[in-house]
Amino acid sequence: MVLGVDTHRDVHVAAVLSLVGVVIGTEVFPAIAAGYRELLEWATGLGAVRRAGVEGVGSFGAALSRYLLTHGVDLFDANRPDATDRRRRGKPDPLDAQTRPGRC
Repeated sequence: MVLGVDTHRDVHVAAVLSLVGVVIGTEVFPAIAAGYRELLEWATGLGAVRRAGVEGVGSFGAALSRYLLTHGVDLFDANRPDATDRRRRGKPDPLDAQTRPGRC
């Protein structure tokens, strides 16, 4: 399983995908220590999570990134999507979370 996270100041949107890219689940968690714990418990409840693509590991995703690393999850800084494409499609956070692993 692969975890993708679209990070924000107040909440993080997480998606768990199979190794072939099938979305298994998407959920929103508060961007606080208890939320990081809930996020990882939720994700591992769906299967073994070994990798995570997290947006903004140097900003909104920094604390979550540290938490995942201390729990044995390989972490990759996910690139932000193209701004032109985002304006055309809108800003669906669940879709952003689902595409994070592919942007690693």
